[in-house]
Amino acid sequence: MANGIEEIRRQSRTYARVENLMSNVNRESLTAIHLRQPANKAKGVDRVSKAEYGENLEENISNLLERMKKFSYRPLPVRRTYIPKTNGKMRPLGIPSYEDRLVQGVMADILNAVYEERFLDCSYGFRAGRSAHDVVKAINNAVKRNKVNYVLEADIKGFFDNVNHEWLIKFLEHDIADKNFIRYVKRFLIAGVMEGTEIMDSDKGTPQGGLISPVLANVYLHYVLDLWFEKAVKPRLRGYSCFVRYADDFLILFENKDEAERVMEALRVRMERFSLELAEEKTKILPFGRFKGTKESFDFLGFTFSNGKARKGYYMVRVTTSKKKLKAKRGAVKQWLKERMHKPLAGTMKLLNLKLQGHCNYYGVNGNLKAIRDFYEYVKRRFLVTMRRRSQKDRFSWEKLKRIWMYYITPPSIKVQIWS
Repeated sequence: MANGIEEIRRQSRTYARVENLMSNVNRESLTAIHLRQPANKAKGVDRVSKAEYGENLEENISNLLERMKKFSYRPLPVRRTYIPKTNGKMRPLGIPSYEDRLVQGVMADILNAVYEERFLDCSYGFRAGRSAHDVVKAINNAVKRNKVNYVLEADIKGFFDNVNHEWLIKFLEHDIADKNFIRYVKRFLIAGVMEGTEIMDSDKGTPQGGLISPVLANVYLHYVLDLWFEKAVKPRLRGYSCFVRYADDFLILFENKDEAERVMEALRVRMERFSLELAEEKTKILPFGRFKGTKESFDFLGFTFSNGKARKGYYMVRVTTSKKKLKAKRGAVKQWLKERMHKPLAGTMKLLNLKLQGHCNYYGVNGNLKAIRDFYEYVKRRFLVTMRRRSQKDRFSWEKLKRIWMYYITPPSIKVQIWS
């Protein structure tokens, strides 16, 4: 598979359209995706697990490939389930059948190989070697080093549920000359959703929970936003501008307010053309930057960006944990501790340390150490309250907590350098 992926990337660098992609959906690539699947993944409508599929792996894959060659293979609807969100609401989750997961996994690898050579630097989400921290660093550097005076915050309403299939296929056909590959992408797009015993058609949107969805979303926004801004908008602006996108979240930084206002209006028209809509209540222009000196701030990717000064008096962008995200995190850990109240202490502490390390790994950026320490202290206090409720007879003292905490919990620290 590695040689095939490299050949796809070479083709993508060399030619306008890439051919012969379906040859990479083969025994080797499907087996590799099978081995990468988590053992405890939830089952789709086929009710087949990794272990069950692997009992006759060679025979199952041979049968799958035969059906794909004859085009008798058709993806099954994804099974819809719901998981609780930190705000108390429920998030819909799509679970593909096991076989569909394998095919999507290979096709996603192929699409990533095609488009990594074509995506622009302004796109960060769902791409190998790129993360939300790279976006934070890019914003920080843009504001520090350039004449940024305004920030255009924009939010696409229900993006993943409203991707237009016709436009998506046109975008793919612009870069891919393999009709059979496109044919199977279409089949995944219209496979539908099963909720309970009811099957609902999917005439728009990307496959829920599908391994192919992130790269398809990036392809759609590559054409709708990234290329549009870089090729059609930016060259017409007088002042400095910077566009960054992480999945369907994006920001545009401007030097001039009138240009920010014109782009915001053009953005509404652009969204409508491609069956998308801006969430008006979340779309606005804010004064921001070293030359503004305002107290305005904006949230992006779970961080709050605000104007500030370093100890030596020079301008800096303050990057801290978003209050909204922090509130949700506190609520989630409070509920989790309540659920773990009567579980073995050692196991709870080990899991808690993993959760805190995950929080620290994401929010542990330069200038945000105090917020992380405050969160750790909050969790420590909530843990003490939980332990005291657990045992009324054996008083859980603060001294006992400190000993246990020091033994199990890794202290918070800065993990990501965004200052350069």
